[in-house]
Amino acid sequence: MPKKNQTTVTEFILLGLSSDPEMQIFLFSVFLVIYLITLGGNIVIMVVIRAESHLNTPMYFFLFHLSFIDICYFSVTVPNTLRNFLAVHKIISVNGCIVQMFFILLSGGAEILILSVMAYDHYAAICDPLRYMQRMSKGICVQLVSGAWAISFFHALLNTVFTFKLHFCGPNQISHFICELPPLLQLSCTVTLTNQVVLLTSVLIFGSSSFLLTLISYIHIISTILRIRSAEGRRKAFSTCSSHLIVVVLFYLTGFLQYTKSSSVSSVMLDEMFSIQYSVLTSILNPIIYSLKNKEVKTAVGKMLRKLKFLK
Repeated sequence: MPKKNQTTVTEFILLGLSSDPEMQIFLFSVFLVIYLITLGGNIVIMVVIRAESHLNTPMYFFLFHLSFIDICYFSVTVPNTLRNFLAVHKIISVNGCIVQMFFILLSGGAEILILSVMAYDHYAAICDPLRYMQRMSKGICVQLVSGAWAISFFHALLNTVFTFKLHFCGPNQISHFICELPPLLQLSCTVTLTNQVVLLTSVLIFGSSSFLLTLISYIHIISTILRIRSAEGRRKAFSTCSSHLIVVVLFYLTGFLQYTKSSSVSSVMLDEMFSIQYSVLTSILNPIIYSLKNKEVKTAVGKMLRKLKFLK
């Protein structure tokens, strides 16, 4: 329990990635470029998918929502990070920090589940193509996406409610560029055992269920691909899901380590590397891997650009 003479902290100082002014300007430029590319790339993907009727398929329906999630995730974290790179006082209110944490958990959780749903979509397309449209009807796709958001909301809300019960009395410096739950627990003046149990339990249940869905899907996918006699057929099937598998592994591995590792092995540099990997690099890779390498999407983008040029 907090003592009566302890001062309640009302704001946190985000120390960020560097205290060197020149490095901060460099990081501002890098993050700004990444943000603009990610924002622009995902908006283009969403517009193209909505505009082109031949992209009205389950795979692109999920890709549309994945792009929307990436925009939400970046918009929650990057603008404040950019401001702090140039600000003298890099502060954020306690409530603002917790709210940012909520949206990070919400959008991050939704992305994990959408990636799992996309793995199931690959499974249905490769392993049971004759019943693909029955398995992945429009109604089922809507239910899967709605379920992903609902589960992620519950997961984020559960951890946020317990975080609001914490008391912060100092220090108020977070050695990070965004507000995530593990660093907040380390600053609490009250016992955080309940928060740690809730976090670990929810991450394990939430993460393991989505990981299990992805793993089972890919076990069936790989088994089916290996039975394809044609080498060209195997190559095409593998190329369909290999990029998705790489992003899933990177996202799961870094996110899982960030939220389940013990505080005794916590490292500021390690935390920031994990966060940059699963929050920044994964988001910018998504539009490139899932769309810009896709022939149908590139053709649709070219068609849209020609239309815009014609209108001028």
